[in-house]
Amino acid sequence: MIKTDVLVIGGSAAGLVAALTGKSHYPEKDFLMIRKEKKAVVPCGIPYIFGSLESSAQNVIPDTDLENAGVNLVIGEVTKIDPEGKTCLLADGEQVAYDKLVLAIGSNPVKPKWLKGADLENVFTVPKDKDYLDLAMDKLQDKNKIVVIGGGFIGVELSDELNKRGKEVTVVEILPYVLGAVFDEELALKAQEILIDRGVKVEVGAGVKELCGNGKVISVMLQNGTELDADAVILSMGYKPNVELAEKAGIETNELGFIKVDQYLRTGTPDIFAIGDCAEKRDFITNKVIGAMLASTACAEARVTGMNLYKLEAVRTFTGTISNFATAFGEHSFGVAGVTEDIARAEGFDIITASFEGIDHHPGKLAGTHKQIVKLVVAKDSGLILGGAVYGSRSAGEIVNVIGLAIQNRMTVSSLLTMQIGTHPLLTAPPTAYPLIKAAEIALRKIRDK
Repeated sequence: MIKTDVLVIGGSAAGLVAALTGKSHYPEKDFLMIRKEKKAVVPCGIPYIFGSLESSAQNVIPDTDLENAGVNLVIGEVTKIDPEGKTCLLADGEQVAYDKLVLAIGSNPVKPKWLKGADLENVFTVPKDKDYLDLAMDKLQDKNKIVVIGGGFIGVELSDELNKRGKEVTVVEILPYVLGAVFDEELALKAQEILIDRGVKVEVGAGVKELCGNGKVISVMLQNGTELDADAVILSMGYKPNVELAEKAGIETNELGFIKVDQYLRTGTPDIFAIGDCAEKRDFITNKVIGAMLASTACAEARVTGMNLYKLEAVRTFTGTISNFATAFGEHSFGVAGVTEDIARAEGFDIITASFEGIDHHPGKLAGTHKQIVKLVVAKDSGLILGGAVYGSRSAGEIVNVIGLAIQNRMTVSSLLTMQIGTHPLLTAPPTAYPLIKAAEIALRKIRDK
């Protein structure tokens, strides 16, 4: 039997950060990570192995960080957890005894049982599995017409990357526009226009009825009667939490199928924590249980867990996900944090919105200067920042992170308006018309004029 103080099951972003953070805070404790995969891939980098990267080997999380920190690693599959005996059983019969257990067991891609033809040859999902992805990439090499079902982040990024490889790609999305689940209409439509301009075909407002073929997929039939020829199909229809192992151990899950946790990421079972895609998420603004799955959120949870394994700190809590999203197509990038205007209004918040369009470098004649649009969603009575979105160049990702920090620290537009910033012509928008501050200025004016 192997004995350890802290056992982490799962070796993707959440498991890695939990192990490293925990070892840093409790260096005297033994840490062991168990993961199924020989090599762990960078989750958010998966779409780019189909285009920008030469191979999946360039998208691997190195094990050297674990080794250098003194975290032990075992490649294997945990098949059973015994919470009372504080042991885990591996597929090869080995037992592991632990004091604290961290479940970072992730999620699996959705492959709907109702979708006829989903098991045909050349129909793929997008798991965090290097071997599977390598096989999929190999089979896609001689496929020209590819249909991607699902216009969320993974779907559109995959489509853009395959398009760069010269493939004829069509994205199918049941919502009126791609990325409609995370962006308000104006930004989602802009993203869709850019995707189309780059050569990706888009079919929106119609779901998939079935995948057609005899052994191999040859077409996709939509619910509106449209039939799309397909040499291959990629199902990017979301992910479901991987909780079977936890449920068999009697660990409680919520109504959405995630492992229930408190603000310290503790489950209802003593000495067992859950983080990442498998763990329950609550929205920071509404406190409602939601199904968000983000590597950035997972890492934040992992840091909180690592710090609180043996000693709880009241300030080291996870009080809800800000839901920071970002994506990019070529020189164009989009980001969002907090609640969108649509969600805020649906929840009943009395809000105002403010947008400003500027540039990301100054003066505007500098090579590489790009339009930058910042939109803020603000509580009308208090000026509290509830959400925000950004369109621009590569800097948009960092701007939306600033908005996320403002939301997390419950800042108002007045705080943004007086924010001290550093600027440089080659790096940022001008200090005289910094889009984030100008949007705050417009929001404050609307509040005063109400």
